Amino acid sequence: MIKALRGMKDILDPKFLKIFDTAREVAQSYGFSYIETPILEETKLFKRSVGESSDIVNKEMYEFIDKGGNDVCLRPEGTAGVVRSYIEHKFDRLETPKRFWYFGPMFRYERPQKGRLREFHQFGIESFKEASIYEDINIISLAADIFDKLGIKYTLKINSLGCNECMPSYKEKLTEFLNENKDKLCEDCQRRITQNPIRTLDCKNESCQKILKDAPKITDNLCENCKSDFEELKKGLDNLGIKYEVDKHLVRGLDYYTKTTFEFISDEIGAQSAIAGGGRYDKLVEMLGGKPTPAVGFAIGIERIMDLVKEDEERSGIYMGAMIKEAIPFIQKEARKLRKNQKVYVEVKPKSLKAHLKAADKGNFKKALIVGEDELKEGKFFEKEL
Repeated sequence: MIKALRGMKDILDPKFLKIFDTAREVAQSYGFSYIETPILEETKLFKRSVGESSDIVNKEMYEFIDKGGNDVCLRPEGTAGVVRSYIEHKFDRLETPKRFWYFGPMFRYERPQKGRLREFHQFGIESFKEASIYEDINIISLAADIFDKLGIKYTLKINSLGCNECMPSYKEKLTEFLNENKDKLCEDCQRRITQNPIRTLDCKNESCQKILKDAPKITDNLCENCKSDFEELKKGLDNLGIKYEVDKHLVRGLDYYTKTTFEFISDEIGAQSAIAGGGRYDKLVEMLGGKPTPAVGFAIGIERIMDLVKEDEERSGIYMGAMIKEAIPFIQKEARKLRKNQKVYVEVKPKSLKAHLKAADKGNFKKALIVGEDELKEGKFFEKEL
């Protein structure tokens, strides 16, 4: 028997579509437009954007040489592909902002565990050409609205990574601290000291975490502009009634973030508690060959939140069934008319009235329309509210 590959699963849960529909509706209500980028991209796109120091590039990409000799990979995240598309379609040359939402599969070759698969799905938001901190607030508000509509409880954590003015001096302080404690750090963190010292703060190794709790904090080293923006971010979230915690070690797992970073955390899904994350990446468009463009966005891990979404308990739709074979064409014709306004399911196998009503109840339909011999002669239904 052939089975699905390890870390890749069939999607059978209707809550998957509920998440998609809810996220799409919220994004569109904020004025965002849909974008779909290819699943297969050039590997260098992710090496240049996500960063050589990231675990994604070092350990987790599905990378291979295709029949044309091209170095390609399955996309491990969504932002880089959207930025590539933004530049390719010359949107970076326009003065007007562009705001996109996307939904689709991503791929990372890592050890499968609950909420973390090798093929997983993300809903993402990307906003370009708007440098204002109020856009950061807008983006965080959008994510919060999605979780609120899905009934998911969360804790929002925020931080600032600073800018080109304050980040270099902070990196020097952090590097000095890391070198003083180098022998106590894991191999990955030792490598990151020279590649990207900021990434050490994202290490999940417990022994590293104990050491890094005493590391210099970026929020204590912000320039006046970044400090002012971070204070404005907090005021803006307060104004919207969105609760948050400042996490001075929050850096995210990708190299392209600057200034605002944030994560939505759930305490209900075990160790992998981040259900969404994002921030500002003002340098990424330029890094990939476009014109300097401020940008901010986030992504939600769909598999991470599947178990947090409640089943729809409210009955909906109509169940239609025939007690005799001759009545099936009649109910199919009537069902087609009714489907213009609502969901209608037709059972094509003749059953007794009791069996039909039991099936309609089990299917959580709000109404059953059944046709027997007498109903067929009169062109009517036996109707029962459930």
